[in-house]
Amino acid sequence: MRKRFLKDTFEEESSDSLMNLTPLIDVVFVVLITFIMIAPLLKLDRIELAPAATEKNQSSIPIQNRNCITIRVFEDDHITINSRGVTEKDLLAVLISLKKNNPQEIPRLFHDKKATFGAYQIVKNAVETAGYDEMDIILKP
Repeated sequence: MRKRFLKDTFEEESSDSLMNLTPLIDVVFVVLITFIMIAPLLKLDRIELAPAATEKNQSSIPIQNRNCITIRVFEDDHITINSRGVTEKDLLAVLISLKKNNPQEIPRLFHDKKATFGAYQIVKNAVETAGYDEMDIILKP
């Protein structure tokens, strides 16, 4: 009888030491299903920027309107407006002057894909501050 008592006690201890994993598995499945349902709702947009023309072959890109405002940001973050080099300090003043002379024109931005995002942000902020409501970004000429 003593052996049986020890055997029963050992079985009870071993069964108590096992963890019930069912609630953990249920939580993992709920999280997995949540991610599966949310994933299609996330939109990640990727755009490929057009390479900016070098100053030598800028004339190879057709310009539909001779009075249009063409802003180019080159690989080295050099900015030109209508083929004229502009510094970051003068950018806003030039855009304000162009806005006064051509209020209906929409600036077109050609941004080299190797140029930094900071240069794009500087141009975008200057265009907004100058009073333009829109800006065309030319991705592939």
